[in-house]
Amino acid sequence: MKNAVILGSTGYTGAEAVRLISGHPKINIVALVGNTNVGIPYESLYPNFQGLKLPIIKSINDIDWSNVDVIFSCLPHGASQDVISKVYNLVDTIIDLSADFRLKDPNLYQDTYGEKHLVPEYLPDSIYGLTEYNRAKIQDAKLVSCPGCYPTCALLALLPALEKSVIDLDNIIIDAKSGASGTGRKSSKSLHFSEITDGCHAYSVADHRHAPEIEQTIKDITSKSIKVSFTPHLIPMNRGMVSTSYVKLVNGATYQDLRQIYHDRYKNEPFVKFEDKGISPHSRYIKGSNVCKVALFEDRRPGWVIIISVIDNLTKGSAGQALQNYNITQGWTETLGLMNISIFP
Repeated sequence: MKNAVILGSTGYTGAEAVRLISGHPKINIVALVGNTNVGIPYESLYPNFQGLKLPIIKSINDIDWSNVDVIFSCLPHGASQDVISKVYNLVDTIIDLSADFRLKDPNLYQDTYGEKHLVPEYLPDSIYGLTEYNRAKIQDAKLVSCPGCYPTCALLALLPALEKSVIDLDNIIIDAKSGASGTGRKSSKSLHFSEITDGCHAYSVADHRHAPEIEQTIKDITSKSIKVSFTPHLIPMNRGMVSTSYVKLVNGATYQDLRQIYHDRYKNEPFVKFEDKGISPHSRYIKGSNVCKVALFEDRRPGWVIIISVIDNLTKGSAGQALQNYNITQGWTETLGLMNISIFP
């Protein structure tokens, strides 16, 4: 058994980590940290956990680190790097779900998140945790920086085509939509029921923080610096994400060639399902699971393909992928604790 501390356990991402890790046969949760809810039973914040006998929420200052093997950090950007810098040498593994160690260039981090990076010396050793792309490097990682939900959904849709250099890197358009849980549990007028129900709107247009992360990973795969057109939207559902990408084929590749590339690339991936021709994936059928579904459609414009991908933003887009990565660092079966069936309806 490995002993885990979950930082930021009281937010939606933290709660999803608690849900998944509670069912993992080789991980024991020894502490839940939530500095604004110290001393409160966890089930009083999330009654769905009643009866699991989870630890009372603690301050990080009250943790006995001598008994901790792994940290799952579900803190916001800025806060995560501050805490991790103080406990980095006290644990074997850190799985960070924030944005603090995703961008390798500290100047790009500052430009993107509006604050200086506190520990840039950790950035070269952090491993970007897009599991299906970086599995080999994750195996020996001490610090795994898990991708954002939008990059996970979009990059898994693009990965096989990028690896085979069959799409025009100057013509990538990503239209993505997320459920309201992607904005966190913080109180905000924009998240009131009457504000988000019966509507859909784009936000952070041409300026979303996940665009540089997507572009950095594309450069890692292709060795080319590019700019993607990326627009996120908020849709009135609790959880789930849909990414629709428009790409132009190059090097004589055809739609059928692309289908074969995707079939071959994902046929042995436990959590990426490539849909049969003509099937459009639905976010409703992956809710609560660690699955990403990907589909290809031939566009009406010759030489263009539409790629649709869906994930649960809290699971494959966050805590599920984090647990998948930790399984890899320990040499365990990658699917351990993650084979739950999605929830429907």
